[in-house]
Amino acid sequence: MNSSENFRCGTVALVGRPNAGKSTLLNRLVGERVAIVTHKPQTTRHRVTGIVNRPGGQLVLVDTPGLHRRRDHALNRHLNRVAAESLRSVDLAVLVIDASRTGEEDELALRAIIQAGVPSVLVFNKIDKLRDRASLLPLTERWASRLEPLAVCYLSALNGDGVEAMADQVLEHLPLQPAMFDPDSFTTESSRFLAGELIREQLMEQLHQEIPYGTTVLIEDFEDGAERYRITARILVAEKRHKGIVIGRGAETLKRIGTRSRKGMEALFGVRVHLDLSVGAEPGWIDRERDFERLGYRR
Repeated sequence: MNSSENFRCGTVALVGRPNAGKSTLLNRLVGERVAIVTHKPQTTRHRVTGIVNRPGGQLVLVDTPGLHRRRDHALNRHLNRVAAESLRSVDLAVLVIDASRTGEEDELALRAIIQAGVPSVLVFNKIDKLRDRASLLPLTERWASRLEPLAVCYLSALNGDGVEAMADQVLEHLPLQPAMFDPDSFTTESSRFLAGELIREQLMEQLHQEIPYGTTVLIEDFEDGAERYRITARILVAEKRHKGIVIGRGAETLKRIGTRSRKGMEALFGVRVHLDLSVGAEPGWIDRERDFERLGYRR
């Protein structure tokens, strides 16, 4: 076990609006696809923990759902609560802002951190999209004056620029204490959970408009053999009329979702995967908070 005399370790919440790049940053730091990433907002629906082991310290990163203004479904309200409540038990918060565009939902994230009273680091992501980096100065002054962060970092989570320097800054402000997890660990999430997320990632990628937001995934059976995983999963849709769309003509859409999900699982788990995927309807689940725990949505 590392001595607490010179070793730093702590929990760090990544907070921001949808599509600010929190999940991409988590994956870049961890070096594994712990969190799913798509171009659609509100892809992240759960707290996802990634563990980053560095010389002299361990960062326990908590990716959170993007704070947003949508209140049309119970699920949207639940995601906002999960994000805000994630700040209650962390050592540090990282406010991730898309430097190429800011808006009202960034304000929600900032206020959540201030209300939680947790120390923070301000991160401007996607600086590779800026035509004129001189714009970072007034942007920094605007947000830092209100947040009063311990440090300000500029990076591109997508290409890795500035990410290592940001990790060093964060680590510097964590408590002096031994590591919380084994140095070989990269997440606390189960393989069962990660499999469901990889399927949901493909739902977000392959389906259009509002349909993927009304879907969720249940892993009904998970057999993790030494050479092959056998996984049975069911995609649930909130409206019966969407079931046929998810399946597609000649089951083409479902086959494509299944094939791409399986390949993602094999890359992550390092073994062959047999995936049995089906579609069912659970009308209105997205508005019934009493069912969220059964469907895998944790508080």
